[in-house]
Amino acid sequence: MGIDVGLSKVAESETHGENSPYFAGWKAYDEDPYDELCNPDGVIQMGLAENQVSFDLLEQYLETHSESPTICRSKASGFRENALFQDYHGLKSFRKAMASFMEEIRGGRAKFNPDRVVLTAGATAANELLTFILADPGDALLVPTPYYPGFDRDLRWRTGVNIVPVPCDSSNNFEITPQALESAYDEAESKNIRVKGVLITNPSNPLGATIKRQILEQILEFVTRKNIHLVSDEIYSGSAFSSDEFVSIAEVLESRNYKDSERVHIVYSLSKDLGLPGFRVGTIYSYNDKVVVTARRMSSFTLISSQTQQLLASMLSDKKFTKHYVKTNRERLKRRHGLIVSGLRNAGIECLKGNAGLFCWMNLRPFLEEDTKEQELELWELILHEVKLNISPGSSCHCSEPGWFRVCFANMSEQTLDVALKRIQDFVARREGRRRDNGFCKK
Repeated sequence: MGIDVGLSKVAESETHGENSPYFAGWKAYDEDPYDELCNPDGVIQMGLAENQVSFDLLEQYLETHSESPTICRSKASGFRENALFQDYHGLKSFRKAMASFMEEIRGGRAKFNPDRVVLTAGATAANELLTFILADPGDALLVPTPYYPGFDRDLRWRTGVNIVPVPCDSSNNFEITPQALESAYDEAESKNIRVKGVLITNPSNPLGATIKRQILEQILEFVTRKNIHLVSDEIYSGSAFSSDEFVSIAEVLESRNYKDSERVHIVYSLSKDLGLPGFRVGTIYSYNDKVVVTARRMSSFTLISSQTQQLLASMLSDKKFTKHYVKTNRERLKRRHGLIVSGLRNAGIECLKGNAGLFCWMNLRPFLEEDTKEQELELWELILHEVKLNISPGSSCHCSEPGWFRVCFANMSEQTLDVALKRIQDFVARREGRRRDNGFCKK
């Protein structure tokens, strides 16, 4: 080995979260991926919130319209327009199409101004960019638990901003309460940590449930009283099984005549609802003029290619297609959710009641010998290496109660889901058999 040349604090930092079980499960899958024909005993990936249930609709549309003048225009002029420099405002046609699509998936109950749409390379970039704008290193954001494990990376790693968890529990189905927000805020203050905002995910990842209007109003009242910001990550808004069940913070603001709107910022992307994570398309929608201006300046580090913008602007502007896609996608996700919940129930496993997203929140607390994080991780290891299923333990989502797991169902075929459910049912049967043999079930 040569001399160890020093690197930056960011490079040396452990806050990326790469060693979390959330990412470790992915590694186990990458090393031994399930394949129906080539590797039927491999690990099934149930830790990836990817939407493939309606991919056929996207493929069919793009194949049908690949030669359309609205997408390609003339070969020469289209190439020139895409290849030459685009400023960080992005294509106006795409911002307009994104604003219109965001309205559509909210059932037209909220309006979005294309001039307030800031484009970023995915929701990951959008959340980090907003964190840079709203807080300084050492400041903090309050984030209700359980929360998406990637936030430890997205919000903290490069920004130097802290996350203060707001513990929520199963006693009220993990709903956010004013008391929990106050308690977390007071705890941060007692440690001389300045809180600059609250970040929520609605619909929730990992809970797979929407936040009720009343709770959104309480959160807005809280941030207004504390004079801090509210970031609403709504990347699963089009994946609520019914548009009526999802209430955007934009709707709440509209009903209040946009009072206190300058502290509210919405994150959205096409990664989940349209299942296009590889296209790297995210947006920030802010009601604060300074945030919009600053976000535009900073978005030059996370630009979306002009070709991608032009392609998707055409697709999102096709109202016949988007209406059919959103309706069909909701129906398919609801069906798939029903399949996994009923399959788990047949194995004696219950889930939190969900109405959105690409996953369910599975309760394996009855399978823990002790109510501890260590027992949860031991069970996770067993399921990963013996059952060959990669699921995400609740502790990786900072859940306050051991024994909950996030299980994704939209990134695979129904045939693969059947295999996964059969593995779980067999695992439970073997475990219950051992418990009976050891006398645990005797009266």
